[in-house]
Amino acid sequence: MNWNKWIRQSHRWVSIAFTVAVIVNLVAMGREEPAVWVGLLALLPLVFLLFTGLYLFVLPYAAARRIGRRAD
Repeated sequence: MNWNKWIRQSHRWVSIAFTVAVIVNLVAMGREEPAVWVGLLALLPLVFLLFTGLYLFVLPYAAARRIGRRAD
């Protein structure tokens, strides 16, 4: 499997996990005394989404720079 394809696929799946974690967090906040770990539940997928999202954001610019360097 291509490295970029793997990162894109994992970014999609982790975004689903992040959405579920946020929904669980919102439901837990409706309770009287929510557990602290529920509030932190969404942080792990969020950090992963940050790094993979930044990689996917920079990817087209890095490719264009490589192509421009070959033309010179």
